Order: sequence, then structure tokens, then C-alpha cells
Amino acid sequence: MSKDSKSLRIGILEGDEIGHEIVPASVQIARAAAEMTGQAIDWVDVPIGQRALKTHGHTMPEGTLETLGTLDGWILGPIGHRDYPKVPEAVNPHPILRKHFDLFGNVRPTRSFPDIGCLHDDIDLVIVRENNEGFQPDRNVVAGCGEFRPNHDVTISVRVISVEGSKKVARAAFEIARGRRKRLTLVHKNTVYKLGCGMFVDSCYEVAKDYPDVTVDEVIVDTMAMRLVRDPQSFDTIVTTNMFGDILTDEAAGLVGGLGMAPGLCIGRGSVAMAQATHGSAPDIAGKNLANPYAMIESTRMLFDWLGQQHKLEAASKMAALMRKGIDAALANPATRTPDINGTGSQSDMVNGILEGMKA
Repeated sequence: MSKDSKSLRIGILEGDEIGHEIVPASVQIARAAAEMTGQAIDWVDVPIGQRALKTHGHTMPEGTLETLGTLDGWILGPIGHRDYPKVPEAVNPHPILRKHFDLFGNVRPTRSFPDIGCLHDDIDLVIVRENNEGFQPDRNVVAGCGEFRPNHDVTISVRVISVEGSKKVARAAFEIARGRRKRLTLVHKNTVYKLGCGMFVDSCYEVAKDYPDVTVDEVIVDTMAMRLVRDPQSFDTIVTTNMFGDILTDEAAGLVGGLGMAPGLCIGRGSVAMAQATHGSAPDIAGKNLANPYAMIESTRMLFDWLGQQHKLEAASKMAALMRKGIDAALANPATRTPDINGTGSQSDMVNGILEGMKA
């Protein structure tokens, strides 16, 4: 361990299906980077998902949240909750983790690489999505559900926007924008949702007073959907509400090779963060060594970059830089890319390519 570094405690939550492949691959690369930079890491296996249901009787076993609360961060693999059995013990862990640890910001970068099938070159943007409010009924109320059916013919969905929630994600986005190209775009539809989106926009501008060095503009969400396709290079950092962010980030991933190229990091006010790729568990290719591990590996890299900044750990920051170097090297070679991004290699080929690129 380097003199300026403290030991980090990082959780490993493999999730479901391809999670049992891409999470160990991400840990393997992070371990190698940590060894090369002198960052000490205590890795903690935490059961979750289908496998936990079989071994512990619950997809979110008792004591899981308490264990996670002792960690500096964790790597969460994709969760295939749509295929869980319809029993009380089979819950979707996502909203529980986000709400319990107040992980209100979902940071989702989109970056283009040469020759992998991107629709545009030179894309380098970050969408910061509010994570705990909006239309999502599993996380927008304290008790009960934000969606209900008073009779057989009517369903009512409640969208929750708060000043506090909007300001929290806005501040996170401004901090990210300040560290990039000092440009932040607010995405909303206050032309229609005058109160909800109006509150979000007003809250963002209130926070903007603390960031005079960041240039702020606005784009209506449907216009944003069009402009992401037409001129994504004109954007840098984007902040938006939960549902809009959920949709726009998938669209952005489609510009740069698909969901296998869609990493994410869930952050909050506290000192913990959760690395979480934005794609699903892909049961159709699980166990075939075909899954593109980029999104999970890049999410893990983002976690160590964030930890390095938060805790002022030079070794963790160097880990992230080293992982970036390896990722760039692997993506530049068709033999170390998976077929979904114009490659001829397997998942293990990509992992080995990253490891070799880190050593070069």
C-alpha cells in the first residue's frame, strides 16, 4: 500500500445471469490495477439476486444493507428481476439500494470509440439522471406506491418532483460539469409540466448561482431526443429528471454501440457509491463468453475514480487512469472486442486485452 493511501473496502454483488461473468471480470481488472498502483482493497462478497434467493431465501438477504453500510463502495451486476418468481422474498434490489443510501444521482457517460459502430465520432457527454423521484413508483413515495388503479378502467401514476431532490442532483451535475468543459444543459418539458418541470428548472438555476464559471442552457426533452441523434457532440454535461434520463441514456448508448457501452455510477451525498452498468442481465447469452464487459468494467473504473477524488487517494485515481488506458487499448483492437462492437473476440479476449493494455 502506498504511503498516501488508505485501504478501501469494496463489495462484490454479482447480480444475475451475465453478472456472474462480467462482475468477476471487472474485479479481476481492478485487482490488477490496484496491485500496480499500490492501492490496498478489501474485497467483500455480498449475496444478492437469484442466487441469493436459492442460498439465503431472499434476493436481498437480511444483513445485506448493514454490510454495505460498512463499505466504501460496491460493484453491482445486472439484476434480472423481471424473471424473479412471484413470491414476497423475490424483490427488486435496485430501488432499495438507491433509497436506503440516498444514491440520488445516476451518472451515465457516453463516449464514442473508432471502428466499433458508433453513429458519430467525437461524442463525449455525461447525462446525470435524478434517481429517487420522478414517475418511478418503486421509489417516489415513502410508503405505499406511486401508482394505483382505483377501478378496472383507470390507472393513476404520480410523478414526484421536489426542490430538495432537484437541487441535490443539480449540484452533483454542476460539480461534474465544472470538472469537464464547464457546460451544463438542463433537459425538461416545462412547456407542458409547468409545475413539476418548472420546479426542477427553477431549482437548477438556484444552484447555478454557486457555479458562475459553468455555462447553463436548456433543451426541451423531445428536442433533446432529436438532437442526441443529430448533433450529440454539441453537448457536454446534461442533467434531467428520472424518467427522461432513463430514456435519453439508452438513446445515447445506441449512438456509441449499444447498451454494452453504457456504464453508470450511482452517487449521493455520503461517502459511498455504486458501480452499476445500465444494461440488463441478458440471459440469452449468459455463460457463452459473449457478453460485452465494457459497461461493467468502465462502471468499476468510474467507482475508483470517484473514490480517489472523494477520499483524496492518489493510488485509487491512478487505478482509474490505468484502467482507462487498458480499456482504450482493448477497444482499439478488433481481436479484443466482442461481436456487438465490430469485434472478433470473446469476453475473455477483451478482459485479457485490457490487462495487457494496462501493462504496456
